[in-house]
Formats: sequence, structure tokens, C-alpha cells
Amino acid sequence: MTGSTPKPKTYLGVPVSRPRVAFFELSSCEGCQLQIVNNEATLLEFLSLVHVVNFREAMTEKSDDYEIAFVEGSVTRRDEIELLRRIRDQAKVLVAFGSCACFGGVNQLKNRFDPGWVKREVYGDAPVETDRAQPVEDFVSADLRIYGCPVRKEEVERVVTDIVIGKEIHYPKYPVCMECKANENICLFDLGEPCMGPITRAGCDAWCPNNRAGCWGCRGPADAANLSEMKKLMKERGFSDEILLDRLECFGGFGKHVDEYRKGQR
Repeated sequence: MTGSTPKPKTYLGVPVSRPRVAFFELSSCEGCQLQIVNNEATLLEFLSLVHVVNFREAMTEKSDDYEIAFVEGSVTRRDEIELLRRIRDQAKVLVAFGSCACFGGVNQLKNRFDPGWVKREVYGDAPVETDRAQPVEDFVSADLRIYGCPVRKEEVERVVTDIVIGKEIHYPKYPVCMECKANENICLFDLGEPCMGPITRAGCDAWCPNNRAGCWGCRGPADAANLSEMKKLMKERGFSDEILLDRLECFGGFGKHVDEYRKGQR
């Protein structure tokens, strides 16, 4: 990530700023950050939009002089809360980066169990500090969210481009099913696979269904997600309540829907 300085970018002939960007990780697999460097075809173009000053996955240099902070991972320790608050104080724009940062992600599945039991099962007698997994916005405000597990690099590039040129950022209001239809995919339900596409927020270009895998809802609920109709659809296709509940709980984005679901079971 070193070399000659890129030429200044312009938009409609007007020079645009090249903001200083930093990437941070809390409790996570860091897969969302790896997505940034995975697509070499557009990596240099992406890097020409911003000046990256902190990115442990790809560079050794570090600086606390940044304007935009991408924060990956859920909060599980006190030192992460302190780090997150320092980042918030410095950043003009804080981006909750990926499902763990937005919702708690897969990490939040441990919240269903007694914390003491989790520590014993995972770490044995080791004195490891770990608590409930919580999203970034339980502690600080986030200006933007980029959903997904992992995030989709094309969406990250679009959001960053919009930031750089000062364009308003919009999130899709429709569900993944719309993208799946546009891609002319065979419905996963017709192939005997459960899928959360009817109620999950779009923006991933139906990434999993494109590869014949049912959606697990990592991007959280679409606007006006209809849980009752989803339950009917799952039942009609022969899938149990537990299968739907497993997918609703997996990434944390459907927390309110899970509560609604459980009330309906009583």
C-alpha cells in the first residue's frame, strides 16, 4: 500500500477530497477487512479515493489522524468500549462495518447462554475477559452502516465513493428476493432450501442465492419485513419453526422479530 501519490480525483471536473481512513477491529474474524484487499482488480482504484492511515491487515504504518473510521466486530470487553469511544471522539464519520458491528453478528449467539458456562467451555481455567457480544451502537453513535457477513466489497466502494463526492447514501428498502429475481435465479424454496430472502435487506446482489445457498439474514430485516408471512411460507414448504428461528437468531439483526416470534409461540 505504498508507492507514488495518485493523481487528484475529480468529479465532473471538480477536485474532490481524499479523506484519511482508518480500519479497526473489535471481537471479530476480520473477514470484512479482508474483503477490501480480496478484489485486486479494483483495489488500486479504491485506494486512490482515500488515504488509508491505519489498516492492520494490509500495512504496518499507523496514524491516529483520520476522518473516517471503519469499525469491524462486536464489543465483548471493557478495553474495546474504551477503544471505541476514542475512535468516536476522533472520527468525523464512524462506520459500523459488517454484521458484528451492526448487530452483534454470529458472536451474539453466546448471549443465549450463561457467561460463566461459556468461559469454562471455551477457555477452561484461563483468566480471559469476555462478556456479552453487543453491537457498536450500544455504546457510541454510528453515522453509517455497511451490512453483511462479510461485507460486499462493491457496496463498500459505492459507499466510500458517495462519501468522497458528498452524495447522499441510500440503503435498499426492498428484500433480497428482488435481487434474486433480477438475477434470474431459481427460487431456493423450489430447490428444497430454506431462505431468508423474503424478509432480509437487499444490497448484497443475492450473494448466497446466486451460489445456490439459502439466505441466512446477515444484513438484517428489510423495511416492513413481514414475519407472519415468512412463517406461513416456511410452514408451507415443510420447514419447522426451529429452522426459521435458527436463521432469525444467527446474526442478531432480527432481534425484535425473534422476540415477536417467541411471543407467538406461547
